[in-house]
Amino acid sequence: MKSKQAFHLAALAECPGLGSHRLRLLLEHYSKAETIWRLPAAELAQQVPMPRKLCEAVDAFRHEHPSRPAELFELCASRHIHLCTIEDELYPNILKEIFSPPVVLYYRGTLLPDALRIAMVGARRMSRYGEALALEFGRKLAEAGMTVVSGAARGIDTCAHRGVLDAEGRTVAVLGCGVDVAYPRENRRLLSAIAERGAVLSEYSPGTPPLPAFFPARNRIISGLAQGTLVVEAARRSGSLITAEQAVSEGRDVYAIPGSVCSPTSEGCHHLIQQGAKLVIRPADILEDCGFPPVATRRKNVRMTPEERQIYQVLSFDHALSMDEIILSLPAGELSNLSFMLLNMELKGLIVENELHAYRRAERE
Repeated sequence: MKSKQAFHLAALAECPGLGSHRLRLLLEHYSKAETIWRLPAAELAQQVPMPRKLCEAVDAFRHEHPSRPAELFELCASRHIHLCTIEDELYPNILKEIFSPPVVLYYRGTLLPDALRIAMVGARRMSRYGEALALEFGRKLAEAGMTVVSGAARGIDTCAHRGVLDAEGRTVAVLGCGVDVAYPRENRRLLSAIAERGAVLSEYSPGTPPLPAFFPARNRIISGLAQGTLVVEAARRSGSLITAEQAVSEGRDVYAIPGSVCSPTSEGCHHLIQQGAKLVIRPADILEDCGFPPVATRRKNVRMTPEERQIYQVLSFDHALSMDEIILSLPAGELSNLSFMLLNMELKGLIVENELHAYRRAERE
């Protein structure tokens, strides 16, 4: 169980306007967070330059919430949430290198301080092209042993996580709310699965709602956890580009997948490539750049029955078909047990089913 010091530090992190930079400066002067929590406002200002109004705001917060450290302890204990501070051995080493690392991380799952991670971000309103690529890159990078970091948002983020889980790999979701809050709501089961195979983490305390102001700060953690950030699909004005810019500012690699010059959902990626991002077409491009050995495809030596091959020929990688569309594309009356065959092909790794219950090939030719 975490010490009192950790929860005093967590309570200080909630003080409005104090920020991680000032908190770290205070920790240099005082070894115990509990001491900082109890310091008079005047003494706080002597150690770290702060405007008078900020000192008053911090002091007011502490007086209004004198038992906040204990409340946070109870919240985490009752909701099975772990707390990691920047002074802990479990705190990810690469995250300490960014300009403003969070002083505390709440998480469900497990933290690996030295894991090799790649961030994957992209459009919420993705195209079918973006969906297919996010699933493929998530799966292939996980199969190679990389941890994939994303934000569990709708669209590309969700597909990246699902691709990793399909490969039984490790993935991390960074939230702009408490780790006990499912946002978006439809990703509740996904977040539970991520916690089982990786971690769901946030710098925000349990119960914190997903407010718009929290997401730009969340993005710095996504890029800060990874040695590189891959933008799968993004419009010209996109939060994904903010994440990419933060990666650049921290000296990390940025990768972008090109799309059609006529597609507005690829304009952001094309802009990044023009600005010097590394153009990638296949997961192997990233693995090679990061020094990973090539990974064999999942379909190697997988045998298909004549009926399965017939279905496979109808499907493509970049365009998912519903069961009705598959039936219409096949000779009438020849496939009486289609749902069973589709399930069997999924288990073989030949095809994948998306959230709309449409099917596509799992691999590009």
